[in-house]
Amino acid sequence: MGSLRRETTAWTFIMKKISLVFAVVLGLNAPVLAADTTAPVKEIMDATIKNWSGTDADWIDIFDASRLTRLYSKDFVTKYQAAVQNPAADEDGISPFDYDVIVNGEDACPLQDLAYTPKPAANGATEVVVTFKKATCMDDGSDKQAVTTVRFQVIDEGGKPVIDDVITQGDPGQPPNSLKNTMVQIAKGE
Repeated sequence: MGSLRRETTAWTFIMKKISLVFAVVLGLNAPVLAADTTAPVKEIMDATIKNWSGTDADWIDIFDASRLTRLYSKDFVTKYQAAVQNPAADEDGISPFDYDVIVNGEDACPLQDLAYTPKPAANGATEVVVTFKKATCMDDGSDKQAVTTVRFQVIDEGGKPVIDDVITQGDPGQPPNSLKNTMVQIAKGE
């Protein structure tokens, strides 16, 4: 009887190891994150969509206290709180930024043609790529069909997906912009 129990235990152990190997190979090593990776991104994008909807709706602060602690990583929050301390950065009383960090500018039209593309998890993060058109109503010579790309770095923290960084396109010939790096520069007074 003892021999059968050892064989069953050994078999169970082997099957668990095989399952774990398959999960890792197939990218299923973060089931909590994979199940709802886009949720914090969609909440931020929904607010951004409303902000640029063309109506006179109140501006939604994507960094208000309830969103900041719920949708962003602890490291992101620490960097944001340090940036807010720079008095020169907070001219409007809303945030340390003088532009919309998602559309990467001060002006935009109602956002169109939104698409969300989560990438496979790598190095403890899942990148959620969001694309949209933000200049379809512009009459200033802007490319109305230009597509803006924003890359959200989402990590698992405390068993839930949170945004750890927001990467936007740089100016032509320049590298992409990390919002966390920008907040560090603001905190330093740069």
